[in-house]
Amino acid sequence: MINKKNYLNINYKIKKFYIKKKQINKKKEFFFKRINISNQIHNNYNIIKKKKKNVSVAGRMINKRIIGSIAFVKLKDMGGYIQLYITKNKLSNSIYEKKFKKWNLGDILGAKGLLFKTKTGEVSILCSELYILKKTKKVLPEKFNKILDYEIRYRQRYLDLIINNKSNNIFKIRSKIIFYIRNYMNINKFIEVETPMIQTIPGGASAKPFITYHNSLNIKMYLRISPELYLKRLVIGGFERVYEINKNFRNEGISSRHNPEFTMMEVYMAYSNYKILIKFIESLIKNIIKNVIYKKKILYKNYLFNFNKPFKKITMYNSIKKYYYYINIKYIYNIFYLKKFLKSINIKTKKYYKIGNFINKIFEIIIIPKLIQPTFITEYPIEVSPLSKRNSKNPSLADRFELFIGGLEICNGFSELNNVNDQNKRFKEQMKNLNNSNSIIFSDKDYIKALEYGLPPTAGLGLGIDRIIMILTNSNTIKDVILFPVMKKKI
Repeated sequence: MINKKNYLNINYKIKKFYIKKKQINKKKEFFFKRINISNQIHNNYNIIKKKKKNVSVAGRMINKRIIGSIAFVKLKDMGGYIQLYITKNKLSNSIYEKKFKKWNLGDILGAKGLLFKTKTGEVSILCSELYILKKTKKVLPEKFNKILDYEIRYRQRYLDLIINNKSNNIFKIRSKIIFYIRNYMNINKFIEVETPMIQTIPGGASAKPFITYHNSLNIKMYLRISPELYLKRLVIGGFERVYEINKNFRNEGISSRHNPEFTMMEVYMAYSNYKILIKFIESLIKNIIKNVIYKKKILYKNYLFNFNKPFKKITMYNSIKKYYYYINIKYIYNIFYLKKFLKSINIKTKKYYKIGNFINKIFEIIIIPKLIQPTFITEYPIEVSPLSKRNSKNPSLADRFELFIGGLEICNGFSELNNVNDQNKRFKEQMKNLNNSNSIIFSDKDYIKALEYGLPPTAGLGLGIDRIIMILTNSNTIKDVILFPVMKKKI
């Protein structure tokens, strides 16, 4: 039986145990609060210095120089770099000798201290407190600027971002460009929407899709190659201005210009035509350069672009006439001449090719690499434009354009085909022609049904986000502007 004295004694011991445990936990729960970012310190140095208050920074140690009883550390954070000035006098000897000297490049530190400038004028922090927030197991090499080959950069993007300033800046610019585009579209009364990534019918473009399987529904499904037909359904439903920035997937080759997963913006504007969209996309690109890049001229590879000038406009026919002297332009619409000519220059063609397909083939292989300055190509053959409206003056041509910069296709747009019978006929023709190709073509019966309710006069375009970022950041390959590009499996 427990008497009152024993009960009080046990109760006291229990309370003492929990108080002690709480104190131990408090010690373990150390949290370093970062208050300042490096670029904010650099930009407001005089204001902060006058206050004579400690700043508090945290980041990754990427450089360390010890000179006897003093040391310099270069700390990297989300805003850039800041120098820490560390002395034995300010830190205890045990921290400086036993801890700090053993810390490695890549370790994540927290520091507090007063601001000052060195003799060379570099903004620095005279550290009064220094903490290690996370010890790294993998030490960064001292001379890391030149150690990263392309394989490591793309496979270990986290290391690339720690080490490579250029990569860091590219992805910050990418984020700003996409943010600006969204803002621009919203100001212009467009509604951002999301359409299915997994589709039962992959439509909107001619390409080989990735195939998957839905176990519950017991059906094949496809990663989308384009959101086009879904977005046009929304226009039919009354969303007169819609856009989507999202991923498309194509199970095709990988190159400096192609990644199987890529980012596109698709735009649809009711009561519009392709000529209006030409002006719209030119204005958007010029505004991105003015408000995000802050440059009048852009260097891409060895080319200098002046985006202040109006973009060039030329028909496909005239571009062949202008840039390729070896073809007899008089016979450009003669199918026998085109077959013979393409064979003579070793360009492969397909049995179903008509005149428009041959002309487009010449354009794709020979002319596109010559389109360096920003150029709109118009009047595409109808054979290669299955979703585009026919030209009223010449039904063999489509009311379509593509924008090329630096030999890259950046944008494709057209006045949308809204004649349900013509669209149905073209779907069937496309399926017939591409039966034996790598592409998978479906006749989307539900889209045909939607067209029967009436698509207003509409224009649409697709803008390659990755490619425009390549040009605006002077990147050699699409892998440089995609955080985690598809890579060949390591053997």
